[in-house]
Amino acid sequence: MTHKLATAAAILLATAGTASAEKIKFDYWYGLTGDLGEVVLETCNRFNASQDQYEAVCVGQDGYEKAVQNAIAAFRAGKHPTILQSFDAGTADLMLSGEFYPVTKLMADTGVTIDWADYFPAIGNYYSSKSGEFFSMPWNSSTPVYYWNKDMFAKAGLTEAPTTWEGMEAAFVKLKESGQACSLAYAPSSWIDLEQFSMVHNVPVASNNNGYDGLDSELLYNTTLHVQHMENIQRWLTEGYAMLRTQAAGKTSRDSFVEGECAIFFSSIADHNTIHKLKPAFGWDVQIIPTYEGVERTNSVVGGASLWVLSGKTDDEYKAAAAYLAFLATTPEQKFLLENTGYIPVTKSTYEALKAEGFYSKEPFINRDIAMKSLTWSEPTQLTRGIRLGSFIQIRAEWTAEVEAALAGQKPMKEALDTAVSRGNELLARFAQTYEGKSFP
Repeated sequence: MTHKLATAAAILLATAGTASAEKIKFDYWYGLTGDLGEVVLETCNRFNASQDQYEAVCVGQDGYEKAVQNAIAAFRAGKHPTILQSFDAGTADLMLSGEFYPVTKLMADTGVTIDWADYFPAIGNYYSSKSGEFFSMPWNSSTPVYYWNKDMFAKAGLTEAPTTWEGMEAAFVKLKESGQACSLAYAPSSWIDLEQFSMVHNVPVASNNNGYDGLDSELLYNTTLHVQHMENIQRWLTEGYAMLRTQAAGKTSRDSFVEGECAIFFSSIADHNTIHKLKPAFGWDVQIIPTYEGVERTNSVVGGASLWVLSGKTDDEYKAAAAYLAFLATTPEQKFLLENTGYIPVTKSTYEALKAEGFYSKEPFINRDIAMKSLTWSEPTQLTRGIRLGSFIQIRAEWTAEVEAALAGQKPMKEALDTAVSRGNELLARFAQTYEGKSFP
């Protein structure tokens, strides 16, 4: 009898040892690709090496749109990930799907602490309910800036990068007079030309305070200063100050800038690190996106992505997800992300810590915090909290298709924007019908 008890005890101990040695795995699907995707993988490796309880299984999905689409498709088979990296355009759709575990609640339920009040309002508001509950956790965050060639500007007698569009057009003229064939490498971007332009000018993209106050929202951007701005861009292309540079045309606006073809291009601050790696043969810097004269500038809003914890997982997987999110939220991990990308700090404490150590006064990070100045330029207004519209991925696509048609000479810009708004409003109406009786929390 004693022998049998001893044998049973030995089996129990062996089983317990095996169980404790086996990490709890959870799937994390991310949309970033290239160098940025490699950084995501490294954060997973760092987390896995930092403790022995959990293992993040991180799988790239070849782009933000595919990450969201693949996750939705995987739900049908019950094979969706525990954590999904989704870009800003997918926020409203995910919110109303109900298929997520709000991160504020996740942390409270698992006893893991994150100081949500530490997040910048211009970042946190985009992913939060009206009451301030975070649905997803901001992580790789950005905002747009423009990159300018200091050598070309100096040759044209320009010492500063303009912060108004009137000043920008004057710079175009001087650059051309100095012999510069291309002032602006232009690629249509709904995120920059429509959304962020509307934010810093405090004009609406849509009714109901950009969708926050109801699903019965309609697009309004064909009635605002956005129309004049897009007509100006079209004119600059026609007059030879700008050149269309897109992937489809064979050369991106960033390639054009780095190669020294054009003096200016607009992009995310996330490109800051990439351009340093590409080592352009000239001096360059970044500047906030311009506003038109007579307009009181307001804050830009966050781009990039946040991390959503999806429904239908086990308690152990949720504990693992909470541990991973808490790991990413720490100042050392935020700093690791910023050092290896062009992204910006999402919390006030990390930003202050970086400034205190002189992070933004040394290469290759000099002036990268211009993005923080843009995001925090003002307290968010009812319009500059962000945009909360369903089917926003498709709405962006309609804007892009119509703007490209106008730039190709197929129709006037105003007609193109009217058409994009009409088609976008059809998408919004279908979205409202799908979620009839519901509202954004």
